[in-house]
Amino acid sequence: MIKTENNTDLLLTQIIKGMEDVKGNDIQILDLREIENTVCDYFVICNGTSNTQVNAIVNSVQKGVSKSLKDKPWHVEGTENAEWVLIDYVNVVVHVFQKHIREFYDIEGLWGDAKSTTIETNY
Repeated sequence: MIKTENNTDLLLTQIIKGMEDVKGNDIQILDLREIENTVCDYFVICNGTSNTQVNAIVNSVQKGVSKSLKDKPWHVEGTENAEWVLIDYVNVVVHVFQKHIREFYDIEGLWGDAKSTTIETNY
């Protein structure tokens, strides 16, 4: 169990680094472990300003995780129009939105019972 926690922490760290490398905005982690019947342990959410930036964030996250942890996502969807891209690493699901789509779907509001952590950025 400790090994799984460690791997999840390393995965979260690498995902956030990938987002920060291409200036992902409003990075937030939702801890879903205390909520019953969830599909994963964490959501990591951020947004970009255009479909080009959303794709850059997704590519940065995937390359960083692949290079440092030798891990590939179980599933990726939404890259065609790049308004909302989901990267599924089983225990951690990454959501990369365009700002207006993030506001419309309000994932943070839907999962309001989750413990939320905002990642401060310097850009």
